[in-house]
Amino acid sequence: MGINMFPDNVIDDIISQLKFNDTGLIPAIAQDVHTKDVLMMAWQNAESVRATLTDGYAVYWSRSRNALWRKGDTTGHISKLVSFRYDCDRDTVLMLVEQTGAACHTMRKNCFFYQASDTGVTIISDPII
Repeated sequence: MGINMFPDNVIDDIISQLKFNDTGLIPAIAQDVHTKDVLMMAWQNAESVRATLTDGYAVYWSRSRNALWRKGDTTGHISKLVSFRYDCDRDTVLMLVEQTGAACHTMRKNCFFYQASDTGVTIISDPII
């Protein structure tokens, strides 16, 4: 169910419309296309947006490694792009994806497993592997 690769001129147009921060990054949210669960938030730069739209799989910019990071290259837990969207201010990306395996590096379905309440914080999901 992935998207077709975008032509270069369309990718250039999309990148020109996005508002990257002063370090050249934009927040990118991955959402499961089927369950609508928010899976994770990471950062993209123009190069990772281009790679995502070219290959049809989520690619991010790793601030800690200072390098491109293709989701699933080491784990096989890939995020296949179904839809690429951005918000009204053009400063946040939303990718609807078909997720294979865990989306979180903690091996959970998503990265949002800490839940705050008036009694404190609890972990609401266990690793799936």
